[in-house]
Amino acid sequence: MSVEGTASAASAGPRERGTPPPGAAQGASRLRRLAERRRVRDLGLRVAGVLTVLSALELCSRVGLLSQDWFPPVTETYAELGRLAAGHPLWTEIGRTLNGWLVGIVIATLLAVPIGVLLGSNNTAYRFSRVVIEFCRPIPSVALIPLAVLVYGVGLEMKVFLIVFVTFWPILLQVIYGVRDVDPLVQDTARSYGLPPSARFLRVTLPSAAPYIATGLRIASSIALVLAVTAELVVGAPGLGQSIVVAQSNALLPRMYALIIVTGLVGWALNSVFQAIERRLLRWHPSQRREVAQ
Repeated sequence: MSVEGTASAASAGPRERGTPPPGAAQGASRLRRLAERRRVRDLGLRVAGVLTVLSALELCSRVGLLSQDWFPPVTETYAELGRLAAGHPLWTEIGRTLNGWLVGIVIATLLAVPIGVLLGSNNTAYRFSRVVIEFCRPIPSVALIPLAVLVYGVGLEMKVFLIVFVTFWPILLQVIYGVRDVDPLVQDTARSYGLPPSARFLRVTLPSAAPYIATGLRIASSIALVLAVTAELVVGAPGLGQSIVVAQSNALLPRMYALIIVTGLVGWALNSVFQAIERRLLRWHPSQRREVAQ
């Protein structure tokens, strides 16, 4: 190499630390465009799938494959859904159902999280309570409806009692699994640095168990909504379930199906909210990074 070339290379010097390599900005922009196209394509496929199913149901009802006495055309159901959405009573019933759902979820969380942390942190306490947990957890919550009605009547307290009972167990088990799944090496490292138990809990145990807790809350949310509507259907407590029963009793089938669709939309919205919160709060977790990358 000539002296001039060597001097020129030396004068150019190494690239400053932190400076992106050539083409990095274009590569990142291309990845963003690809991710956006993938999201648009996925959204298009989902919408197309829903429209295909609705069109098939409409066609089957119109040509007589499904009796209109029991399965009204989809267009009539969604027309009734639009009329309900424009009225006040629908939103009142949704609020009544969600009121019991929210109170039950909050109480179950406040009970299950500290108990789960205690049982997950102490092997003796976990073994002592394991039989009780495995006995109570499979009890069908619907079987407790007569007891709940006898004690609390058919109001909000009855729904809250059933929701707390049924959602307590998935949250409790997820907290226990999360606390027990903490890497012992990380615990020993924190202990060797002299961190007190409270600091180890906040810096090691809680972050490690957070994904488990989020999963338990998301599962409990869906179960709580199912149970709230079930209690309203069986007992006649105010809410969406009671409205469905009233529509069925009066042979208002488009309204009945419209209310069932509303129930499904509420469940989908709640699950989406929990997923968005989980992604937001746990964006540092590898599982969320993999989900974003996909």
